[in-house]
Formats: sequence, C-alpha cells, structure tokens
Amino acid sequence: MPIVEARGLTKIYGSGDTSVTALDHVDMSVEQGEFVAVMGPSGCGKSTLLNLVGGLDRPTSGQVLIDGVDIATMSDQKITELRRRKLGFVFQFFNLIPVLDAAENAALPLTLDGKSLSEATRRAGEWLGKVGLSDRIHSRPDQLSGGQQQRVAVARALITDPALILADEPTGNLDSKSADEIADLLKQTADEWGRAVVIVTHDARIAAHARRIIFMRDGLIVDDVRVDGEDPSAAARAAMEKAGLL
Repeated sequence: MPIVEARGLTKIYGSGDTSVTALDHVDMSVEQGEFVAVMGPSGCGKSTLLNLVGGLDRPTSGQVLIDGVDIATMSDQKITELRRRKLGFVFQFFNLIPVLDAAENAALPLTLDGKSLSEATRRAGEWLGKVGLSDRIHSRPDQLSGGQQQRVAVARALITDPALILADEPTGNLDSKSADEIADLLKQTADEWGRAVVIVTHDARIAAHARRIIFMRDGLIVDDVRVDGEDPSAAARAAMEKAGLL
C-alpha cells in the first residue's frame, strides 16, 4: 500500500467567472522510501498539491489517503494529530524559533505532543547528530548558517518518526553548496531511513537527486519520470528540458 495516494485531487479557488483551478483531477502515489521531486513553472499547482497532501488545505474534490485513510474526511483536530505524528514538513525559510537553540527547535514536535522534556531532548540530540550537527545542539538560529538551520529543520521533521516528509522549496534560500548538501540529506532520509520524501523545487539540479520527477503544468501532472541509476548531471539536464528550463 502506498504511504500517500491522491485520487482525482482537485482544488478550485473562488467561484463563477473568477474561479481558478489550481489542481485538476490529479492522481499520484508515493511508496515507502521513495524520493519524489515535483517540478513545473510558477502557478502550476506544485505547492497546492503539497498543501493538500499535508492536510494544510482541503480539496474541492477528490481524496488524499495517508496509509489508506482519507484525510479529507477527518476533523481539524484529527488532521492536526496526523500532521504531528505521521508527517514531517521542511519549508524554504526554516521556520525556527529564534529564542530556542537547535535541540529545543528540533524537539518541539515531541514537546507539543506531550512527550517529556528529557525524552524530547534525548531524541533531538540523536537526530541532530544524524544530520551532522552534534556540535551545534546548543546554538540558536542566529548562530547557524542557512544550511545548518535547514538541517535543524530536517531533524525537527524527522523526530516524530513520520512516514512521509514534505519539503516545499527547501533549498530555495540556500547557496548552491548548502543546497546540494540538503538534497543529499533528503535522499539519505529516503534511502537509509526509509521515509517517503516529496520535494517541490524549481531547481532541476536538486530534483535530479530524486528517484522520480513529477512534472506539472496548469494544475495537471504531465509526466512522471523515473531517474533511478542515471548520472545526476544527465538527469538534471533531462529534467530542465522537460520543465522548459533549457
């Protein structure tokens, strides 16, 4: 069974002559341990798809199934609990709390879910070590580089052992070296730690780290390409051509 499955997923904003179809009967599934990139021009529906899959917005019609359960039928409280326990989110601008150090930021999902401070802090230390920040656990965000802050955000997303990580332009605010490091970390998240990862990106070079690249245009999925085993630079070129960037 797929970790996440979208069936006929549609999102329409507004009504009548002013309505805008952001997503138009989209079907998609992602298996455990898959790393999937979603690409396409601005306004094609990439972020809308991610928001619906993550329960941050509700569809106009269609279904989103997480572990076989349709989240569109859940109450707001149940969706909040699902997001906290089964989904991890990584955003472009890190969204770290400035007055908390790296360990406190990473531990936040557990403390919000009622876990003891000692347990949350222990697991935060473990995950910060896994993402390469064992020596910065007591550093505040303003004492970390952009790439390090995003590593804290990845640790925060992983600390609840979610089945699915959703990343919206996670490298868009980073230099190219840090961007590649975060893309490699997300690939490791799928390959070594067995999480499904869906990343929205404009950067074909980053998308080439994924196992699949889904291309969107005008609210539709227009292609779904597997890049397993391909040379990353060749995959990047193919992705750029497919996305109309070359």
